[in-house]
Amino acid sequence: MSEPEFVVRRPPPALRPFVASYTGYREVGQEPGRHRGLPSPYLTLIVTLDEPLVLSVRSDGRAGPERYDTLVGGLHTTSALITHDGRQSGVQLTLTPPGARALLGLPAGELAGADLHLSEVMGNWAGRLRERMLEGEDWAGRFAALDAELLARVRVERTMPAEVARAWGLLMSSGGAVSAAELAREAGWSGRYLSRRFAGEIGLRPKEAARVVRFDRARRRLRRAAALGELGGRLTLADLAAGCGYCDQAHLAREFGALAGCPPSRWLAEEFRNVQAWGAALAEDSDS
Repeated sequence: MSEPEFVVRRPPPALRPFVASYTGYREVGQEPGRHRGLPSPYLTLIVTLDEPLVLSVRSDGRAGPERYDTLVGGLHTTSALITHDGRQSGVQLTLTPPGARALLGLPAGELAGADLHLSEVMGNWAGRLRERMLEGEDWAGRFAALDAELLARVRVERTMPAEVARAWGLLMSSGGAVSAAELAREAGWSGRYLSRRFAGEIGLRPKEAARVVRFDRARRRLRRAAALGELGGRLTLADLAAGCGYCDQAHLAREFGALAGCPPSRWLAEEFRNVQAWGAALAEDSDS
C-alpha cells in the first residue's frame, strides 16, 4: 500500500478568471469507498490517469455505472455518486462559469445537470489532453502539460453578457446572500428576464444559484473544521448555520438532505475515507 498523493495548484494568472484550481490525486491499495459530487458554483473537469472514474449515480439522478476517462460536468442541485475499489487517480479542474465559454466554447448553461465524456463536448482534444497528462512523469510535469493545453485553447473574448457576469459576481462575493430581486435591479432587467438569461448562461436560476453558493460555503467550512478537529469545539453546527446565512441548524440539515442526499455527519464519515477530502480541507482557505 502506497501513501496517498494529493497536490493542489493554482493555474497561471491568464487562466485564473476561468479555472479556480487544479487538484491532482492518487491512491492505491486503500479500502473501497465512495465520494459525493456535491452541488457547487464551479463546473468540474476531470482527467483520469490510471483507471476510469466510475459514476454510480449521475448528477441528474440517473443510475450508472458509467465510466469516464475524461469528464466534464455542469452546475447541478443534486449530488452525483462516485465509487472506487481502493484505486483512484486523476486531475480535477474547477472551472468558473466564464471558463465554460473561454475554454469549452459554450455557455455553462448548456452543461447544466450533465455529466458528459469530455470528448462529447471537445472532440479529439479530450484524448490529446489526457495523452499529454499521461506523459508527465510527476505532478509538476502533468500540471505543466495542462497549463500548455489550456493556454493554447483559452479565448478571453468569449464572454458572458455583462449583466449576467455582474449578477454572478455579486452572488459569489456575498456568499449567496443577495436576493434575486436585488440582482434584477442591479442588472436593470425584470426578474423574469434575468432568471431566463441567467439560467441560460449559468445553468441555474438566480435563487438556485444563491442556494448552491451558500451550501458550498457551508460544506467547505464544515469539512475544514472536521479535518482540524474543531467541529463541536471551536465550531458548532449552529455556528456554521448562522455564519453561512441559514435560519438555524435545522435549516442547514434540511439543505444537506436536499443537496447532498444525506445528513452532515454521514457526509463527513464517507468523505474522510477519500484522499481528496483530507487534502482539500487542509489546502483551502478557511474562509472559502
